[in-house]
Amino acid sequence: MKKFILLGLAVAACATTASANCPTVLADAAKGKYPNQYDLQEFETAHNCKLNFSGNPDAASLNKRIAGNPGLPSVDQRLPSEPLVITPYQKIGKHGGVFSGISKATEAGTSDLLSVRHVNLVRFSDDLATIVPNVAKSWDWNADFTEVTFTLREGHKWSDGQPFTAEDVAFWYNGMVMDKNIIESPADRFLSDGKPMKVDAISASKVRFTLNAPKPGLIAQFATDFAQPFQPAHLLGKFHPSMNKDANQLAQSLGFKDGYEVINFYYGQSDWKDVPQPILKDAAKANKLVEAGFTAVAPTLESFIVVEDTLDGRRLVANPYFFMVDSQGNQLPYINEINEVYIGDEDVQTAKMVAGEVSYKAQSVNLPSGPVLLQNAEKGNYSVELRPTIGMSVFAFNLTTQDESKRAVFNDLNFRKAMSHAINRDQINEIAYFGLGTPLQYTAFDADTAAFVTSDQRNANITFDQDGAKKLLDAANVKDQDGDGDRDLPNGQELRLNIQFATQGVAAQVTEIIAQNWSDVGVTTSIKEVTSDEYRASQSANELDVHVWNKGEPLAVFLGDTQEIVPPYSGYFGLRNAMLWDQYLNTGGSEGVQPPQTVYEMQKLAREFTTVPAGSSRSNELGRKIAQRTVDDLFFIGTVKAVAPIYFSNNLSNFKVPITSSYSYYRTFPYLAPQWSLN
Repeated sequence: MKKFILLGLAVAACATTASANCPTVLADAAKGKYPNQYDLQEFETAHNCKLNFSGNPDAASLNKRIAGNPGLPSVDQRLPSEPLVITPYQKIGKHGGVFSGISKATEAGTSDLLSVRHVNLVRFSDDLATIVPNVAKSWDWNADFTEVTFTLREGHKWSDGQPFTAEDVAFWYNGMVMDKNIIESPADRFLSDGKPMKVDAISASKVRFTLNAPKPGLIAQFATDFAQPFQPAHLLGKFHPSMNKDANQLAQSLGFKDGYEVINFYYGQSDWKDVPQPILKDAAKANKLVEAGFTAVAPTLESFIVVEDTLDGRRLVANPYFFMVDSQGNQLPYINEINEVYIGDEDVQTAKMVAGEVSYKAQSVNLPSGPVLLQNAEKGNYSVELRPTIGMSVFAFNLTTQDESKRAVFNDLNFRKAMSHAINRDQINEIAYFGLGTPLQYTAFDADTAAFVTSDQRNANITFDQDGAKKLLDAANVKDQDGDGDRDLPNGQELRLNIQFATQGVAAQVTEIIAQNWSDVGVTTSIKEVTSDEYRASQSANELDVHVWNKGEPLAVFLGDTQEIVPPYSGYFGLRNAMLWDQYLNTGGSEGVQPPQTVYEMQKLAREFTTVPAGSSRSNELGRKIAQRTVDDLFFIGTVKAVAPIYFSNNLSNFKVPITSSYSYYRTFPYLAPQWSLN
């Protein structure tokens, strides 16, 4: 198959329900301040109707599976006094059913399903341009973007029925993010001008973030971030020594060393909520917590909560206290359960999708599997849509690799330019992406969402030129010294590269082509497929010579988080590089390797970029300078930006095909997954 046809989005017909006289679908959503959602009072006033609330008929039985949860009160008592009203895309759904999903393994290829249940203070709407309320009801900035106050929903409750308040936001930041016993070093995105923010609960429903410098992109950061800026203080606070003088004694009575061990047992020492749950870590300790009156897993505000966690997968049930209702007053989510299974083998994953055994899948579905999925769509009762990606497969040479002879070569710009020009991107596009992609250089910003990125920057050093590449390798003193046809390091040792890759981060065909391209110019290159976990562990341990993963973020992400352009250039789950530069910067030079001056210049640009409003002339100027320094340094080598399949069952209603197939806006989070329904 040479080309795929990109199918348009179907617009559902409008339906109304006379008994409640309230709008139900997309056509009526424009009446509100935000697309497809209303505050309750706004909704009832705008449509002159009264919502009466109904719960999931199976809520009580699902609640019994949440170990440690108390019995359920009525749905009116479970909902906030100001629930978020969602206008479904197509129709009012029905409660029930099991959503079937696939991930690679715990913490590997799981963001698809994490995003289905995800919440945050705010989110991007499905236009990927408008930021709308989510957990927070509203927010207000001061004039210079140094102070933002969030208003929460009155009566909002955690999944165990306990009140959710501004104290839970303040506890997340002051008691956890800034406590070295829990998080050794806070991520830069949770700092302001490199220093801690001030987070204060000024009432039960209002929390204020005070910054050290303007950061207008903080709202966009929350809208795209996997980390949730709230934690259940009513549970974890009991074990926090600063909040309970008897915390350690209580923890020891339950078989733990101290209170911090209990917190980490629940929390996993990470804002990444995909860590193994207590019921998988140590079932005996989890049961003891339940016997003492605590829940087996930490309470959540998400639409689903984990009730089973094994090495083969996990099971989740609907949160009986979830804060959203549809436009007929039915509590969301409609779906009862999520069954997430772990399948590391891409062929087995594809076979299950072809058989129609999956409700939705986008992550780790590489374009080469597109033809077989499309050919079997009718038989398997599913649909496949192709959507543009954000970012692309990017390769990088480890600039602080343990082999110092290789390190010197990798830090030579001539070498990096040579290896970029040696790549046949047109061949990659035709073979791996069926001619649907665009050869591009890595510019940090996703060039399609940042208009300030120039054509010259997008195309820097991407011309396929093997002769030119060979001359640049000669200039880097990477020559064939013994006449065997293979190029050697300056010290005479043969230069051999081994690309370890995971299909979650790059299609196998891409690595195969590039390995051959590099071998063709005399740099012998082999490849080895590994699991995502193996790749990430080796990358973080500074054990790889070549790094490869999908990389590139939209402008929206950079507004609040610039980690992609300063060492180590991503978090644990992304493409990292120069780990020893990062170590040097974090230790004030006492450890690691000092980075070159360009790194310090980029730090300055990155810090200022977050202080100015997006779209301003200064913001665009800084963004262009960041992109230029990125392509000039060539620490990362771009390949081809293409499209990727999005798979969904025809039994899944209210599903809107995402604009992009990407992680950047947190996958399905903008697309109102709580109103998905199984026919």
